Amino acid sequence: MDELPDQLVWEILGRVRKTVDRNSVSLACKRLYELDSEQRICLRVGCGLDPANEALTSLCNRFPNLTKVEITYSGWMSKLGKQMDDQGLLILSGNCPSLSDLTLSYCTFITDMGLRYLASCSKLSALKLNFTPRITGCGILSLVVGCRNLTVLHLIRCLNVTSVEWLEYLGKLKTLEDLSIKNCRAIGEGDLIKLGPSWQKLKRLQFEVDANYRYMKVYDRLAVDRWQRQWIPCENMEELSLVNCIISPGRGLACVLGKCQNLEKIHLDMCVGVRDSDIVSLAQKSSNLRSISLRVPSDFSLPLLMNNPLRLTDESLKAIAQNCLMLETVRISFSDGEFPSFSSFTLNGILSVIQNCPVRELALDHVYSFNDVGMEALCSAQHLETLELVRCQEISDEGLQLVSQFPCLCVLRLSKCLGITDDGFKTLVGSYKLDLLAVEDCPQISERAIHGAARSISFRQDLSWMY
Repeated sequence: MDELPDQLVWEILGRVRKTVDRNSVSLACKRLYELDSEQRICLRVGCGLDPANEALTSLCNRFPNLTKVEITYSGWMSKLGKQMDDQGLLILSGNCPSLSDLTLSYCTFITDMGLRYLASCSKLSALKLNFTPRITGCGILSLVVGCRNLTVLHLIRCLNVTSVEWLEYLGKLKTLEDLSIKNCRAIGEGDLIKLGPSWQKLKRLQFEVDANYRYMKVYDRLAVDRWQRQWIPCENMEELSLVNCIISPGRGLACVLGKCQNLEKIHLDMCVGVRDSDIVSLAQKSSNLRSISLRVPSDFSLPLLMNNPLRLTDESLKAIAQNCLMLETVRISFSDGEFPSFSSFTLNGILSVIQNCPVRELALDHVYSFNDVGMEALCSAQHLETLELVRCQEISDEGLQLVSQFPCLCVLRLSKCLGITDDGFKTLVGSYKLDLLAVEDCPQISERAIHGAARSISFRQDLSWMY
């Protein structure tokens, strides 16, 4: 080993991907130890960091070229030792000059002061905070003022972030490309308008409202016009995910849906207020769309919503079929309260997408309109490789037996399907057509019946969902 040139040893170390393997290799000899210390750029630590600040200092001294650090205290208890506090972030900022990506998860001792220490990290471009309850909007503002190259910001369950001046500041910087805000109760859909010019730079937006707080705000957000009509430039948006949001007609997030020319992936989950016109506008603008996921809310009991045509129909699916000719992934789901007669999408609407787009992955959850006739239509789906059926109770053994005729299908997942029995797998057993067959919580299917139906089998039976 001593005779090998440094460049070759460096290359060998670079091919060792797992951290546990790198740790073992670095203990083999002093030379490998020193080269590993120079080469290591990623570090992930957590509950084992005790005493936290002293251990972090030692790690930073050993690995001076760290660019990506993740500190997570998931599952932490007081008996595991004290968590890292603001002093730990001061150590990071002072000993990691190349730090560009930092993730803090369940760090409950971190406060705004710690973020102020991070403001001196001029190269920091990505910050992800997951459940850091002591951090407020003031701390985030101080950080974004100092870290002017920030392109990625994720805030998940940051419950004390109530002010949004940091959003306005980020909007002026025009550097943000990836923004994720999930379950930060004080940040609403209306606050996103403060991004201003940064909308034009943004490539990925994930916004999720806490479901337990959404309906408390429905009346206020639909009745009071907080969004003024404003031109929102978002031509560079590639991925958009909205969960539990209120989509006000003609303004706010509804305007965003119709202006994403380069959108490739969209996920709309339990978003009240989405109309056919929103999806049609989206489809007409987003010809590059490759993935769409729709989870449709079923709660139409709110008096304010009763007179509004909020339910999506086949008009949306047909617009997608006609305009999104690169679509590869389709996921459609109805919430648990949806009754069969209320299903927004008919079988014809779903099949129009399958027949016109090169769909490789199809997932249907609680879609009562999809039945054996739909399974028969999939026999001509030339691109379909993965099919997932969850609580699709209109599919019987006759429909499932048609799977053997699907041209390219290699993965089949079934969950909570009541109409399928052991007989449905007769044409598959012994054929090994499928690479993977996964069956979960289907009461009339036994593990013995699916033996030999695929190269790889996954079976689980938990019927508690039925009671």
